[in-house]
Amino acid sequence: MTRVALLGLGTMGAGMAGCLQKAGFELTVWNRTRERTAPFERNGARVAASPAQAAENAEVIIGMLADDNVAQAVWLGDNGALHAAKAGAIVIECSTLSPDFVRQLASWATQRGCGFLDAPVTGSRTQAASGELRFLVGGEVATLDRARVVLKAMGKEIVHFGPVGSGAVMKLVNNFVCGVQASALAEALALIEKSGLDRDAALSILLDGAPASPLFKAVTPRMVSQDYSVYFALELMHKDLSYAVKEAAKHGLPLLTAGAARQLFEQALSKQLGRLDFSAVVEPLRSR
Repeated sequence: MTRVALLGLGTMGAGMAGCLQKAGFELTVWNRTRERTAPFERNGARVAASPAQAAENAEVIIGMLADDNVAQAVWLGDNGALHAAKAGAIVIECSTLSPDFVRQLASWATQRGCGFLDAPVTGSRTQAASGELRFLVGGEVATLDRARVVLKAMGKEIVHFGPVGSGAVMKLVNNFVCGVQASALAEALALIEKSGLDRDAALSILLDGAPASPLFKAVTPRMVSQDYSVYFALELMHKDLSYAVKEAAKHGLPLLTAGAARQLFEQALSKQLGRLDFSAVVEPLRSR
């Protein structure tokens, strides 16, 4: 399989597209705002005018989109990719979506005669650009085996969790834990600053002790410097927490910590911080 279409060139999709080009795939890209396609066009990618046009000759069609609503429009709306996907193509949905929608999308893809994988990723902008993502995959093993060469071009690890939807569930578990950690760190940093503690000394205790995690170590410098260049958008973390809470409720689990974290992200959204990095969740606490 050499003809790959990538739908969505945001923070993550752009890095993935770059890796696919480096690996030598025949790449077609589509993005809602066309200017994001320019670097890939210069490197030989075909730029499609619509998701359908991107998909029409592709053997693998990858989505990296914001949420269920955007994915619905891109795959199934006017000029949607699934309307043009050919039988035998593989649809890979790498976005962080609700498991219910992922299963519906899989059903529609199957009706078109396409294979389907939900394969959301862990990692952020840096890992996407360097081809070091981890793919959390749901779907049939045979379909994954056919798509593996494409996924390997973008990632360092492929973990198969089971049937369609299982990758989406695992991604929500991963992201709600990240959101809770970021919220706890934001509150801790706000308390440190407001109480007059030596911030550097206090953070050295956290970052060299039991609370430390890779996420703590990555996010702390952003909160301290107030540099909110986007690695992962705040509005997307709020969305993922919301999806996680909804999914857990189906299983009778309230996810209290995710709910509390979501409230902090809602406060940040109300301050128009949604398009900044999710580490900006600390700012409303500082302004109190």
